[in-house]
Amino acid sequence: MSTDQGLLRKAHFLGTKIRSLRKRNNLTLEDLSVRCIQIDRDAGPSVSYLSMIETGKRVPSQRLIEIIARIFQKDVSWFLDETLGDEPIETKSRGGGIGGMPLEPGFLFSSEMLQTAIPELLAQTGTTGRQFAHLLIRAYQESHHNRFPDLERAAERIGRKQFPISVDDVFRIAKRLGLEVRWFEKNTFRGQGEVENPLETLVRSFYDAPNVVYLNRELESNPARLKYELANHIGHKVLHDGDGARAPQVSGGRVTGRRHDAESPNMDAKDILFAWRDFECSYFAAALLGPKMPIRQFLARHRYAINAGEKVELSTALIMRRMPSVSPYPHWHYFDAYPPGNLRAVYRGNGIPLPWGNMRMVSDPCQHWAVFRMLSTRSTEPSAQISVLRNGDDKRLYCCESVRGKDAAGNWHVMCAGVDIAPALTTQGIDASDVIDQIETSCNRNGGSGPIPAEARQNLEMVGNILNIGWISDGAEKDASIICPRSSSCPRDKHCLGAQASRRRSQLEEIRASIRETLQARD
Repeated sequence: MSTDQGLLRKAHFLGTKIRSLRKRNNLTLEDLSVRCIQIDRDAGPSVSYLSMIETGKRVPSQRLIEIIARIFQKDVSWFLDETLGDEPIETKSRGGGIGGMPLEPGFLFSSEMLQTAIPELLAQTGTTGRQFAHLLIRAYQESHHNRFPDLERAAERIGRKQFPISVDDVFRIAKRLGLEVRWFEKNTFRGQGEVENPLETLVRSFYDAPNVVYLNRELESNPARLKYELANHIGHKVLHDGDGARAPQVSGGRVTGRRHDAESPNMDAKDILFAWRDFECSYFAAALLGPKMPIRQFLARHRYAINAGEKVELSTALIMRRMPSVSPYPHWHYFDAYPPGNLRAVYRGNGIPLPWGNMRMVSDPCQHWAVFRMLSTRSTEPSAQISVLRNGDDKRLYCCESVRGKDAAGNWHVMCAGVDIAPALTTQGIDASDVIDQIETSCNRNGGSGPIPAEARQNLEMVGNILNIGWISDGAEKDASIICPRSSSCPRDKHCLGAQASRRRSQLEEIRASIRETLQARD
């Protein structure tokens, strides 16, 4: 074989392997180029050069092979052995959000019947229209993995993909759209809370049709919040032509999900409309301040640290919500929790089962969730945790990073972002159930929380490096915990509530079992 033919053959195998690894890990050519440049700016390839490598038109340098090997946690020799390697592993994605189920008979769930029955159901259960709308919006977000290209495009058209964007830049955009900004002064006040200790409330802003935005001067001291607030109303102008059909923007206050200016305790059609518009404008604002590709590269450079926004005057909440929208990895969740355990924001793109939601609290939530445990601490530093979640026979492995801070009204709350690690392990050809069992065994051996065994820790650190999420490695260095949705069904060997209650069958089940036994004895 001639030298030219040898180089061509080597280029073919190298390119095929690199392309296979990139696609298996959901990375674009631009993602891989950015990751390479992060490691070595001088040796990092352009997107076009990477494309030529993958198609066998160029042979990468030894240094570039080393960089790519480091990204995908492979030995350099693996790239040079002239075998095609493993085929991409197909992973079965867990559905996000609320689990679906077949509803029979189907005719009862027609649009006409539901439109008649739902308002009555909400009224009888005391569920507000806003709560119901939030539930629908969550399901919609999770089924789309929090990715809405039409809203992204609308925001990028207005903001021209500028990143980072300053307060003055946002005001210039508002002026270009014909918005008039007026300031008001209003301090926090004690809200009409439905809890024993109601939260402080702050009216941040409101909109008057056709083009007037009212902003609270309290926002001036926090550029990140001020940018978001104005961007939110820019979204209303762009998406809804500034018709004014939206609620005032408020921090703190009520925790049950009612619209703050609502008078009726039950169903209100405006609740549903305003909740949807809040979601649309909020997503638009986040996309305007963090355009998809620039924020994706920014998060990659900072390994998805949830407080990375401090460097570019973006709030932690905005950064956290952008992660599932721009990350190559789809299996995310985030929470925004207020004491004693009310969730203001919930996203479950990885289907994580919750002990409670933003509609009600349960009496026996698991106390070992990082987000809820942090509510009772005083630390304001981010903290990572690896958790084995047991829900009946279902076992899952999550890593999250949580941080405690204050909202615009001065109320303490905890924000948390996390990922399901099992699909990432499976993608790398690792038996996820085996890793989960290793960690769970260690936790049970130590009373429910324990060190992660060396082999499992090595696998977690490898996956953290491939996903480029720094807090997975941080969490792997700490004790892991077994968590569950409800303490009464705690899966730990040493039950959280003491002696585990016996799982007795219901009286009807006992009667049916007795009848079966009697009939079987006769036969």
